[in-house]
Amino acid sequence: MTGAVCPGSFDPVTKGHLDVITRAAAQFDEVIVTVMINKSKRGLFTVDERIEMIGEATAHLENVRISSWHGLLVDYAKQEGHTAIVKGLRGANDFDYELQMAQMNQKLSGVDTLFIPANPRWSFLSSSLVKEVATFGGDVEDMVPDCVYSRLLTRIAERQAE
Repeated sequence: MTGAVCPGSFDPVTKGHLDVITRAAAQFDEVIVTVMINKSKRGLFTVDERIEMIGEATAHLENVRISSWHGLLVDYAKQEGHTAIVKGLRGANDFDYELQMAQMNQKLSGVDTLFIPANPRWSFLSSSLVKEVATFGGDVEDMVPDCVYSRLLTRIAERQAE
């Protein structure tokens, strides 16, 4: 069985993420979408909420499962018996950063990183940008899955009321 880990913060998952996940799912028997936990950051959504939203958005992909991990991603990939990490690339800046990470991961564990170039339709998207635009009232409805949109607006309103 071939498998890959597709990591990210997914705070929240966007249609760009879904494009990469869907394309990876077409190449591997199993793709584990892994919400990476960074305890030093306060996300807009909890890890459990992100897992739930990704699960809803990928429910049509039978070979995708959702998990979370705190620590070295390559340790998780090895634990799961997978030899590949899949990352989406939006542009040259992503590549410069991700190449170093990929080389380090390969050196540490022998796990390879495969890059999927972003669909140009979504290449400008990032979770951070979506959150910022939504916070200031911009329309991001077509940038996130339907199951995320109302939750995003609700959470932003809650934060602004604090």
